[in-house]
Amino acid sequence: MSETEIHSDNTAQIEYWNGRAGAQWRDQQDHQDRLLQPVSDILLAASGAQKGERVIDVGCGCGATTIEFAAAVAPGGAVLGVDVSAPMLDWARERAPKNLPIRFALADATTHAFEPAWSDVLASRFGVMFFADPAKSFANLRRALKPGGRTVFVCWRAARENPWMMVPLREAGKHAPPLPEMQPDDPGPFAFADPDRVRRILTEAGFADIAIAPQDVQLDIAAGRGLEAAVESALSIGPTSRMLADQSETVRAAVKADIQTALARHAVGDSVPLGGSIWVVAAKNPGVRSGR
Repeated sequence: MSETEIHSDNTAQIEYWNGRAGAQWRDQQDHQDRLLQPVSDILLAASGAQKGERVIDVGCGCGATTIEFAAAVAPGGAVLGVDVSAPMLDWARERAPKNLPIRFALADATTHAFEPAWSDVLASRFGVMFFADPAKSFANLRRALKPGGRTVFVCWRAARENPWMMVPLREAGKHAPPLPEMQPDDPGPFAFADPDRVRRILTEAGFADIAIAPQDVQLDIAAGRGLEAAVESALSIGPTSRMLADQSETVRAAVKADIQTALARHAVGDSVPLGGSIWVVAAKNPGVRSGR
């Protein structure tokens, strides 16, 4: 991406996902995809993607959902995976099956010149909560949808409704300073926790027929690989990892011990299932007007 292709307010997020965070997600791709498979299944079903359709997968990361969409629309369809993270996209390109109709673009979805009215479906698994100006971003994405095209994405509800993330974070908070307080509109994993805000954003961007439904999921943070894998996952990715980024080995060891004790209470065989809560958001492009 050149600087002219980046919305200036997205710079911090782009730097973040091209640094340590992007490398961590790439290295943990298999574990994270297993963990989030229940959500991917919900997204694919909600999208209604059919053979012959074109899909844009926003914030596609390492390509798990992109690959699933491509399998759903082949033959005759096509999928464009878009992300700002070069490390994750490089891995997505490497692992994507060559016989599926997939291409990837390293791009800022807020400013990228998508082909107008190219896609039938605009979809995302947790890739749309990081825009600095989400209404502008969605307006740009809507131009890539055909008239009557649909958008479907999943986003996290409030942090307190997601024990899979909060149980390890609370244990880390016993030993390390809290993360900087986020404002409700700040880009981040819980930026779309307020459904009224999501509705306002999509309305401003020109979408219609907006539907927002809550759904609860069970997420195995061990990905079927046992308690130690669950602990390592909690320490490697997400808010717990960020909280511990600059902490000493002594602090990290204490946190690891406490997380292991906490997660052991939830272990069932090689799984550690914990609750998660998402919004399933759907909307339509009513026509060709330019929006914002």
